[in-house]
Amino acid sequence: MKKIKDFIPVCNAYLDGNEKKYVLDCLDTGWISSAGKYVKEFENRFAEYCGCKYAVAVTSGTAALHIALSSLGIKKGDEVIIPSFTMIACAFAVCYTGAKPVFVDVDKDTWNIDCSKIESKITSKTKAIMPVHIFGNPCDMKAVMKIAKKHKLHIIEDCAEAHGAEYYGKKAGSFSSIAAFSFFANKNLTTGEGGMVVTNNKKYYDRCRYFRNMCYSLDKPRTYEHDDIGFNYRMTNLQAAVGLAQIEKADFYRTLRINNNKIYRKYLKNVEGISFQKDEKNSLNVCWMNAILIDKEKYGKTKKELVQYLKDNNVDTRLLFTGMHKQKSLKNYGCSMLGKYENTDKLTADGLYLPSSANLKESEIRHICGLIADFKDK
Repeated sequence: MKKIKDFIPVCNAYLDGNEKKYVLDCLDTGWISSAGKYVKEFENRFAEYCGCKYAVAVTSGTAALHIALSSLGIKKGDEVIIPSFTMIACAFAVCYTGAKPVFVDVDKDTWNIDCSKIESKITSKTKAIMPVHIFGNPCDMKAVMKIAKKHKLHIIEDCAEAHGAEYYGKKAGSFSSIAAFSFFANKNLTTGEGGMVVTNNKKYYDRCRYFRNMCYSLDKPRTYEHDDIGFNYRMTNLQAAVGLAQIEKADFYRTLRINNNKIYRKYLKNVEGISFQKDEKNSLNVCWMNAILIDKEKYGKTKKELVQYLKDNNVDTRLLFTGMHKQKSLKNYGCSMLGKYENTDKLTADGLYLPSSANLKESEIRHICGLIADFKDK
């Protein structure tokens, strides 16, 4: 196949709405810090989009997880169940509170936490379950909620990759005590950096606002006396201006990502040894990233060889996450690394994701798939 001249990045932000207009308004008016109208407008619109009452804008998805956990009172001596296959921010956020993350392997098909294995990890120290809607594919929240109710546990949804994802017609983030989103540059909705907490609980909402801003009192004149340890997690008005423009076109961007995934599947369906994540039943997967698994016996090439071949042909890729049970940082923190995590290990060993920008052209996806098909026969 002819080498394409233009480099295809793994993911670029798509900013084709009112981003520039709103950011210039911030600059023209001088409202560039966390004060300014766009923060509150963005919070209100995002909460509405998720089907939740409240939202709190913060500096990152990791910060969102941290203050979500803090608002629930998670502390040293507690345990929080998380999937072994996820971004390490989930585990780190638990560690920030002094609690310990406890790992559960994922389902071999959906790549989400395997709900059949959760109860075996619950102890008297367990306080919450953190399901992660991996790559935009909603977890089996009915099963998670049933377990949480039985054991009187909180649920903290990690929706970092799942803006607009749906399960039984309800948006991700609306099934739990509290949920966290990321707006990193590669996410379906972005503010460059940034995050959001959503909840239907007024107490948790107030606690998140309290922790976000150094634990200044929410209802008294400001003094420089602080009753608790707080965080500087405030989102700027500039970031929120970008976020407001993004949320105005949220369903459009969601459709683009879903359609791109369909195109990838179309052109790779007959390439033996290439497989995709399977959607959770009764859900809408928003396809944050177009991840594939390589069966080297059937495909005839290793993942490493394919990554290099695509790189040589100006196509960027990324490896999938390394399992939490293989992280030296978490072992040193005191997390248990015992047990088997076979599905996580397979995803780490054989998986990668392909370019996934919302505004990819079909011709670019066809070209990428053509390279993958051609390389199999080389």
